[in-house]
Amino acid sequence: MQEEKERALHQRHFAKRSQVMGTNGAVAASDPLATLAGLKILMEGGNAVDAAVTVSLMQNVTNASSTGIGGDLFMLIYLARTREVKALNASGRAPYAATLEAVEKLGYRGRIPRNTIHAATVPGAVHGYEEALHRYGTMSLKEVLRDPIHYAEHGFPVSEMTTVMWQLMSRDLGSIPSFRRQFTFEGRSPWPGEIFRNPQLARTLRLLAEGGRDAFYRGPIAEAIVRYSEEHEGFFTVRDFADHTSTWVEPAETTYRGYRVLEAQPNSQGIATLLMLNLLEGFDLRGLGHNTAEYVHRCLEAKKLAFADRDQYVADPDVVEVPVQELLSKEYAARRRALIDPDRAADLKAGDPFEFSDTIYTCAADKEGNVVSLISSLFFGFGCGHVPGDTGFPLQCRGIGFHLERGHRNCIAPHKRPMHTITPALVLAGQRPLMALGVVGGHMQTQAQQQIISNVLDFGMSIQEAIDAPRFRHMEGLQMEPQPGVVLDPAIPAETGEGLKRRGHRLVAPDLLAFWMFGGAQAIRIDPGNGVYQCGSDSRFDGCAMAY
Repeated sequence: MQEEKERALHQRHFAKRSQVMGTNGAVAASDPLATLAGLKILMEGGNAVDAAVTVSLMQNVTNASSTGIGGDLFMLIYLARTREVKALNASGRAPYAATLEAVEKLGYRGRIPRNTIHAATVPGAVHGYEEALHRYGTMSLKEVLRDPIHYAEHGFPVSEMTTVMWQLMSRDLGSIPSFRRQFTFEGRSPWPGEIFRNPQLARTLRLLAEGGRDAFYRGPIAEAIVRYSEEHEGFFTVRDFADHTSTWVEPAETTYRGYRVLEAQPNSQGIATLLMLNLLEGFDLRGLGHNTAEYVHRCLEAKKLAFADRDQYVADPDVVEVPVQELLSKEYAARRRALIDPDRAADLKAGDPFEFSDTIYTCAADKEGNVVSLISSLFFGFGCGHVPGDTGFPLQCRGIGFHLERGHRNCIAPHKRPMHTITPALVLAGQRPLMALGVVGGHMQTQAQQQIISNVLDFGMSIQEAIDAPRFRHMEGLQMEPQPGVVLDPAIPAETGEGLKRRGHRLVAPDLLAFWMFGGAQAIRIDPGNGVYQCGSDSRFDGCAMAY
């Protein structure tokens, strides 16, 4: 054991920074200011739920292209006292008026266009924030909003990677007057380090601090959204907001190498991670070697099978049946695994062609041993791009997650939740937490989760090394590259690419956004021996991990 620890210490093949460690509390997020705000909450006596909600709300301000109160969230909460995991689905639903017939009358086929008001669904995040705080936190919404309100009012320097996505999204959304007015400097997006202020959002957050979620769903914020929707011939009415609720559910779960892996239930795509792990459990991945052609090929084939099931079955379980238990059974995995040819890539239907997805993920742990895994998103950068009134935040575009195909489980319907790409994850050793992790990046989220979990459990990497290790991605088809293909991190050996091509995989060269194509991860690992929090943050992004 001592020799293994010494060897691991000196190897550190992939880690580009050291793990951050602590015993009293830890936070990892994709923005340093948000991480700091969460750590402050812990040091003031708040618990992991308080900290995670604070971090997410802070990134409403500092990562406005990726998340906001106009979006949704999912959360997994490990309660140390009872050793239970609670799962919160705080995703929103389609307006009551959003029937397939109404959408078809607008001329939409296949998918709702991203930058229309019709792509917006009811935002679920605010309800989720207060629901989590009320049930399992120790602080009020007003208390955790102090730093977000301060930075929205007084401004913050925009970080480097955030400016890249801000610039790209501004090109697509600059024709929307409300977006241009709110999120550009007379048409120009901010430069790295430039101060951005959002006093409109600060006023909105103050309304939430004083009135809670009722100010959003039954008060002036809902009224502003409905008024804006009516002005742009959208579907929203006050009833859509008044009827919104979050849902507490059991997490989706499987086992991998003896560990329990938990994800969000459908309408989240979280079961795709579990499906991949079930398939890969039948292979000696360690024996195949990390990022060899043999290893990557099996992971890609497992991804294709898992996504075929995801696209077929994942939808709103309140509206249609989703056979989660059957899909996650080991017997089903064995039958599906038999379809994987070790020497040939299968021609399976790929996922849906979404090019970008902006999301934030945070995890937090406290001195009592509570652990939170939280993910929130607008879907594409700045969502649909429409900013209602003077609220200061854009609405999400989750409506594009619906199929416009009559009879499909995920077909749009009134008051129905669409399929979501976002999903937080927890890994447990028995009844104790081992890891909290999550990844941003749309369809890459579950692929990267599988790779990080395998890096830790199959290859014995530290959490920072597991995050920084070179990743690969099966693409669902880019707008400029309609054929599916495989993108490899440039650090993956050339012989791996050659071996994949021999097996029939089509390789696609990573573009200038390679850092984004492979997702951005944050994670906390709990040392089973001494309980020390070991934290990692993806070097591909602006984030950081902190502990004390």
